[in-house]
Order: sequence, then C-alpha cells, then structure tokens
Amino acid sequence: MSDLSSFFRKMTGAVVLGVNPPVHDFTFFDLWAKPLGLLFLLDLLRRQGNTVFLADCIFEGRTGDLSFGRNAVRKTEIPKPACLAGIPRRYHRFGLGEEDFRVLLESCPAPDYILVTSMMTYWYGGVFSCIQTLREVFPGIPVILGGVYARLCPDHAKLSGADMIQTEPLDLDFSLPATDLYLGLRYGVLATTFGCPFRCEYCASRLLEPSCRRRDPALVLEDAARQLSSGEVRDLAFYDDALLTGKERHLYPLLETLNERYPGLGLHTPNGLHVREIDGECASVLKKSGFQTLRLSFESSDPGMQHRGSDKTSDEEYLSALASLRKAGFSDRQMETYILAGVPGQSVESVERSIRFVLEHGGNPRIAEFSPVPGTPSFEEAAATLPALRDEPLLSNKTAYSAYLAGAMSPRELQALKDMAKAGTAR
Repeated sequence: MSDLSSFFRKMTGAVVLGVNPPVHDFTFFDLWAKPLGLLFLLDLLRRQGNTVFLADCIFEGRTGDLSFGRNAVRKTEIPKPACLAGIPRRYHRFGLGEEDFRVLLESCPAPDYILVTSMMTYWYGGVFSCIQTLREVFPGIPVILGGVYARLCPDHAKLSGADMIQTEPLDLDFSLPATDLYLGLRYGVLATTFGCPFRCEYCASRLLEPSCRRRDPALVLEDAARQLSSGEVRDLAFYDDALLTGKERHLYPLLETLNERYPGLGLHTPNGLHVREIDGECASVLKKSGFQTLRLSFESSDPGMQHRGSDKTSDEEYLSALASLRKAGFSDRQMETYILAGVPGQSVESVERSIRFVLEHGGNPRIAEFSPVPGTPSFEEAAATLPALRDEPLLSNKTAYSAYLAGAMSPRELQALKDMAKAGTAR
C-alpha cells in the first residue's frame, strides 16, 4: 500500500498536469461526469505554489451538449480485450482519440509531474493507454496514478506503467475543486459530504471513504460561486452518496442560501436519494430549491435485496416518498427509480417484480446493472463462482458480468427487463 499524502504536502514550485483518461468500454454515458478527486488535489497543489493544468479526455472529447448535464462523447471502435471477445457488442474508446490526445498534450507546458486519475475498475484499459501516450510525449516525467481503480485494485494497478500509485485515502486539507480549469463548462458539480453512513454489500463507498464527513458549508457555497461565476452554468449536480442524511442541519440551510443567491438555478441528483429521508417537508424543500431531476435509491422490492442494501428502504417508505414528492409538485418524469439487476443470488423474477411494483405505483424504473466491486461482500460472492474476477478487473464490466458471465440471467432476459422498464418510463 502507498500513501502519498506527505509527498503531495511537500510539493511546491512544480508544473503539474492532471489527466482524466479516455474510457474503454462497450457503452459510456457522460452524465455529470467530472473527476472530482483529481480536481480537489489540483486545487490544493495550486494553493501550495504549483502551476497546474488539466487534460480531460472525456470533456475535450465531447461532441455536443445534451439536456441536464449529459454530453455526447466521441467514440472510436477498438479491438475487444481477449477476455471479452465472446461478447457480441462493439467495444469503443470514448473521449479524445489517440492523435487528438497527443495534440492536446503537446499544447501543454512540459510538466514536472503527471497525475492520472481512474474511475471504474474495468476501465483500466483507457488508463493504461493514456499512461503509454504520456510516456511517449513526456519521456522521463514521473506519472502518479490515483482514483478508484488504483485504490480498489492496487496490485493490478502496478501493471499500468505508473511510477507511483496512491492506494490510500489522502490525508490532505482539501478545500475547493479546480473546476475553473474547464473552459466552456455548462454545468457544475457539488459535493457537500464525503463518504456514506450505510454499508450496502454491493457498494465500495465505505472502502473509498472510511468515514462520512461533511464539508464546511461556507466552502460548498464558495465552490458553487466559483462554478457559477462564468454566467454559463445554470445547473448543479450533487455528487453526495447520502445527500439527505442530517438534512435539517446541513442541507436545508445550504439550499436556502443557494436559492437566495442564485434564483432559477436547476439542481439535480444523479446519485440515488435515500427514500426513507423523504417526507413532506423534505419534498417541499427540494421543490422550492429548484431540483429538476431526482434519482431515487430503491434497488428492489425483494426484502432479501433490501437487507443487502443496509435495510435503508422498504416498499412502504418508497411509496410514501413518491406521494410526498408528487404532492410537492414533482412530476413522475422528473423522478427515476434505480433498480438493481444481476446481483449474485438475485433472480430474474425478483427484478421483474420490482419493476412491476414501481410501474404499478406510477414510478419510472431505471435498471442499474450490477458490477462486482473488489472489496465488497457481493464481490466475494461473485468471485466464489467466477474466481478469475480476482485477477482480471475487465470481467467485472457490468455489460459482461450481468448478462454473459454470471449465469443468473441471459442477455435476452436482461434486455427484456430493460424494455419492460423503458416501456413504463415512456408512457
């Protein structure tokens, strides 16, 4: 394990390039996607007297703006990795292509250090490709790899070609993310907390953030002000895993101030809200504050699955939340409900029942395909039947695992579940 906190704390007077790599996958959706951890680190290094730059392959590879934080992203078909060769789907590089990435790098000042972030463990192909290009354009410059993949797959990350790998939570005084490094950003992202108080068996939040910590509200407001200063940003998405926990003391005053300072601002929750926290007062506050899209964390109507999700919701609490949100003025189209599919031990019939339950009560189900996340109980259960997961993160790809590798459902059955959910959403 490696903790580079002291190394970063001492860094000063250097030129630092931060890189968000392209994504190698069957599919990719840029929904409010920003490398927030990297941006916090770049801001800290800048405050310490370093000069920082950002090369975001996803942002720079966008081909057009879609609604509410979604960008259309360039894609280039690439060969499928050998372990995924049997899956009848095309595989792509999403974001800047190889040559355009080189051109972008050559326009940057020569760095003293390069920081590469990583997201999904099964996106490491884009990370490896990115580091190889960096080696060729900036030979001899130290490359430091961090992010989700580096944290959850530290041994595998040693194959990346990076000189240093951050595998522990950084013990640093993070203040604001360096979102000002983006030019032409049309939306902002906010985190009011780090971590999550729940311990869902399929989630790695507690592994990445061992404790649930609140940001200073003054810093959150300063963060929002920085992103809104251009006048082009009119929507903010909350990145919190548990936005509504302690809402009366933390979130409500923050929303009131945001509403006063920025009337007409559109707010969004791409991460699922815990429905147990949504009562009449909460729904009214969310509506008054300008929330335009809500994702609800329900996952399943199956009691066994609800238990695996830390018992954070029940059917009754979900229905109560829907009723409160509708009474507050939210339309059904503004609310989507996450339903998990492909979790070890979960049947197709269980997912069908959950979709039907949501549809019968007017909700809009959205299928979230399960991906085994290293370090979680659900990963251990998945690896018991597919041991190769322990050595090859690509096998945890949600497209590959849930429909082709796990054996719990066929590709046809999974597509039928998606069609069932989509038919209800489109009504």
